[in-house]
Amino acid sequence: MRDVDVFDVRPWGLYMARPTPGRAQFHYLESWLLPSVGLRVSVFHFNPGYERDQDFYLDVGPVTVDGQVWRTEDHYLDLVVRTGAGVDLLDVDELFEAVHEGLLTPEAATAAVQTAASAVDGLAGNGYDVGAWLSHHEMALTWRAA
Repeated sequence: MRDVDVFDVRPWGLYMARPTPGRAQFHYLESWLLPSVGLRVSVFHFNPGYERDQDFYLDVGPVTVDGQVWRTEDHYLDLVVRTGAGVDLLDVDELFEAVHEGLLTPEAATAAVQTAASAVDGLAGNGYDVGAWLSHHEMALTWRAA
């Protein structure tokens, strides 16, 4: 169990913000769970000395909603977005290893690659601006300062 400062449910997603005690790299995490695009979009608030050249971190994997219960499944691929500059695809090796070990079906891996490719395409077409890309999906992400 983790303490959460804020939950905000919108028709297209769930926002949560929480402290991350015990983490050396960052002290606060904000995330949007976005079922229609199969992503968790996060902003990490890094501690001094651990800053990274990233504005957003996107975890690829399905997000399902059953009433008031939201579930996410990590399908290993991640995207690091630098607004206006580019996007990096990470952990392809982890995806292949998960399939090899039977942790993820080939069909789920294919879906993960398709989700990541769609996100990269959308980001590239919108100047690597997460907000601009998602506004085409009628999503307006908001973030709080921490």
